[in-house]
Amino acid sequence: MRKTMSKRMTIMLISVGCVFAAIVGYQLFVASMMKQFLSANAQPPATVTAVQVERQLWQPRLASVGSLRAVQGVDISAEVSGMVKEIHFKSGDEVQQGDLLLELNSAEEMAHLQALTASRKLAEINHKRNQQQFKIHAISQAQLDASQAELASRRAQESQQQAVIDKKHIRAPFSGRLGVSRISQGQFINPAEPIVSLQNSRSLYVDFNLPQKFIPLLEPGQGISVSRAQDETAEVAGTISAINAAVDSSTRNVRIEGRIDNRDGMLLPGMFVNVRINSGEPQRLLTLPQTAISYNAYGSTLFVARAEKGAEQPDSQPRLLAQQVFVKTGEKRGDQVAILEGIEEGDTVVTSGQLKLKNGTPLIINNAVLPANEAAPKPEER
Repeated sequence: MRKTMSKRMTIMLISVGCVFAAIVGYQLFVASMMKQFLSANAQPPATVTAVQVERQLWQPRLASVGSLRAVQGVDISAEVSGMVKEIHFKSGDEVQQGDLLLELNSAEEMAHLQALTASRKLAEINHKRNQQQFKIHAISQAQLDASQAELASRRAQESQQQAVIDKKHIRAPFSGRLGVSRISQGQFINPAEPIVSLQNSRSLYVDFNLPQKFIPLLEPGQGISVSRAQDETAEVAGTISAINAAVDSSTRNVRIEGRIDNRDGMLLPGMFVNVRINSGEPQRLLTLPQTAISYNAYGSTLFVARAEKGAEQPDSQPRLLAQQVFVKTGEKRGDQVAILEGIEEGDTVVTSGQLKLKNGTPLIINNAVLPANEAAPKPEER
């Protein structure tokens, strides 16, 4: 009985061992097949463009938006009312200081002036006669003084009337270019009614604002450059002429006045312009195309192409894998952005095709068509 029981126990243990061995073998087989399946279904390589990170020399700049105004600019108007007798200018003319622009009808004032001139001449004759009579004691000192006062009064009335007539001859107060005429011959105009704009645009003021934190970087005489929004490549040089003595309490910005030379007439008063101010010494910064950066709620990221460790392709070239890194960006200039932290010079960074990438995605770099990467891009004519 004992031998029979031992034999049965041995057979049972062997059977149980075989069952467990079969189970373990099956699990290992499944794991092996799963590994083969997953390796056969790895991520396909993604085709992207990439550039090597390089340092470029950038001049630190402060940027703002400004408005131009003429150093001398007025809307010419009449001081007195009257009918337009003669117009001596055309719209857009260049005029010199003192040039006659407009005549108002002054026939009535001229007639009155002639009467006052005649009265003044009579007062001169009477005063000379009284002077001769006073020498021979024919009249008193009081009579001589009265005639002298009468002569002075007549001269003042004549000068006053001449001033009224002069006001009807409107002249250019300074040299410059006229705008579009707003009046016609025969038109009746009132005092202060605009006639034509006169602007001396050979030199222009540019007014712009900057945050108060930049005040220590500004000083009168500092160089600035001004360009039109439509063509930032055509810059006009100038200098800071004045910095406001107070900061705006509502915006905490300080108003700055610059002055630029505009002899070529490229800019006009009232234009909207971009203003740049050089501040500090040039710096060598890591730069990339702006297309390489992805902005999200967690920060700025980009993909760097890293060589896969421990694996090589048949042509002995290491396979490149995508690795996402966080970076700190700085100033933007044209198509480029400065990178302050996160990458090193010489790193290969993906510049387009990031949407299909994640960590570990194999990369195929094809730079047949690269994104724009100019610090000072120029518009293309099509």
